[in-house]
Amino acid sequence: MSDLVTEIWKKYLLQLQINPLRTKAITAGVLAGCSDFAAQKISGVKKFQFKRLFLLMIYGFLYSGPFGHFLHKVMDKIFKGKKGNTTVGQKVILEQLTASPWNNFFFMMYYGLVVEGRSWSLVKSKVKKDYPTIQLTSWKFWPIINWVNYQYMPLQLRVLFHSLVASCWAIFLNLKARSSAIKKD
Repeated sequence: MSDLVTEIWKKYLLQLQINPLRTKAITAGVLAGCSDFAAQKISGVKKFQFKRLFLLMIYGFLYSGPFGHFLHKVMDKIFKGKKGNTTVGQKVILEQLTASPWNNFFFMMYYGLVVEGRSWSLVKSKVKKDYPTIQLTSWKFWPIINWVNYQYMPLQLRVLFHSLVASCWAIFLNLKARSSAIKKD
């Protein structure tokens, strides 16, 4: 079994070199689908929602993977490959003040408008009500993850690491979005 895993890992790393954007997009899409599958199971959905799973995979494929790919390239350009705790801290702070608020806002908008198909006014109201709590929770959770990512992960594996952890974060966001939707139905 370990030979198979080693071979798959080698092929994955090769794809990261040959087609980095595509590989990261596919990875983020698959992991978004896995997190939605888990969120649906945890929340006790009576009838599995394949459309929801598909729409969240699209989100990962078209947005999360590419966004992460370009975010980490930009961060490396801004900090010109500098290492050290100060640089890592600056990257974490910059990401938490820019990408984090945007990503949480965008996910909430996408989930409400596209995944749930709710009206603009309902989604706007939900974002207004829940966004501050979600963002504050994010600021408690993500800085340590980002620290590990910038400190220990090579550039080509940062989106994979982030996507793995983000799949757990997405379960939280998904359940948070779902719980509010159930209360209103």
